[in-house]
Amino acid sequence: MSTPGLILVALVIAIGLAGIVIPVLPGGLLVIGAIGVWALVEDTTVAWVTFGIAAVLFGSAEVIKYTWPVQRMRQAQVRTSVLVIGAVAGIVGFFVIPVIGLLIGFVAGVFAAELALRRDPGRAWASTVHALKGVVLSVGVELAGALLATTAWAVGVWIVHS
Repeated sequence: MSTPGLILVALVIAIGLAGIVIPVLPGGLLVIGAIGVWALVEDTTVAWVTFGIAAVLFGSAEVIKYTWPVQRMRQAQVRTSVLVIGAVAGIVGFFVIPVIGLLIGFVAGVFAAELALRRDPGRAWASTVHALKGVVLSVGVELAGALLATTAWAVGVWIVHS
């Protein structure tokens, strides 16, 4: 792959990494997709092994991303229905107040749902905090997986072009 091609792949990876933290784009998919395009263009054993390693690292992080926070929220007795209400409120909030509305809507939705269920503002707020910690943990795990995949790609690029 040419230098401009590598720069373009790196740019898409960077946009994907940013998309994980600022949930506007399917960040992780952009990262792994860009690495896949690189492997397809390079079409060498090293490139495909690199893509395989990156895919396993990112795929493992995706599994952990959905299991670990859910387990923690169950321990904190945060119901799935409350999280769904928070997610819907977050999506609505995203369109009402671009980008930061996602967080504001999620927090407001979870708090309102918990308050309606438990009728205790203190307990509702504690559940909201647990839900937020779960979301942050989930984003952190996905970002770690994408960064590991990006590192694998950088090593693969170095091997192919050295």
